[in-house]
Amino acid sequence: MMLRTFKTLGAGLSLAGTLLLGGCLAADKPPREPIALASLAVEKQYVAPSCQAEQCSTVTVSALTFPQSSTLSDALRTRLLTLGMPISDEEAAQPAQSWDEYADRFLAMAAEDNRVAPGHMTSEALLEASVYARHHDLLVIELNSYVYHAGQAHGLPLTDYMVIDEREHRVVEPDEMLIEGQAAAFDALLKEAHRRWITEAGFDEQFAVDWPLSQSRNIAPLEDRWEVTYNVYEIAPYAVGQPTLTLPLDALAGIAKPRYLGQ
Repeated sequence: MMLRTFKTLGAGLSLAGTLLLGGCLAADKPPREPIALASLAVEKQYVAPSCQAEQCSTVTVSALTFPQSSTLSDALRTRLLTLGMPISDEEAAQPAQSWDEYADRFLAMAAEDNRVAPGHMTSEALLEASVYARHHDLLVIELNSYVYHAGQAHGLPLTDYMVIDEREHRVVEPDEMLIEGQAAAFDALLKEAHRRWITEAGFDEQFAVDWPLSQSRNIAPLEDRWEVTYNVYEIAPYAVGQPTLTLPLDALAGIAKPRYLGQ
């Protein structure tokens, strides 16, 4: 009976010591914070004031904000507002500072367009941000804008990728994803991808002459490939849309940093 008591007591001391040691180790190493960034939807719609017609000029915003990081929220908003800027408006040389300011500017321009060239056409601006991919603590946001002013032949769509490091809660600049000194090698990969795209699309050699490849760093680092998207008129006419060149991960080995190749 006495022996059993001592054994129990010894086991208890051993367990207490283990728990105490574990507690000390846990105290030395702070718990890891969750990596994934939470995001909230931002939905806004603005309609031309005093519009009595069946169709009115509008601004629609479907964006994201990050409750854990006002810096990232501000960066996304600024990039999207810049993407939606008109090309030829001298007064709007600087991007708006808020959704409201952007809408005020755009709808004022729409009203002027209708005054100069009255008709049934209406202006439209659409600003969108959505999660395009998420892997290996990287968050890839796709930013899209579509801006149409009454009287134009067609609207202008634009796409921009925003890559966020969820470990550090910061935006990753495109050249950061490349190994130092490998920019030329990356551009060579783009040329190969461009030639593949021309062949697969069925274009002839004259097409490449008329619409030569331009350098781009509009990169979406996906889990199984990289995508580089060009906007209308950059390497193809408007009717072709926004071409996307695809780069396989194995071809990027030694050119891109392993961090952005899922390694």
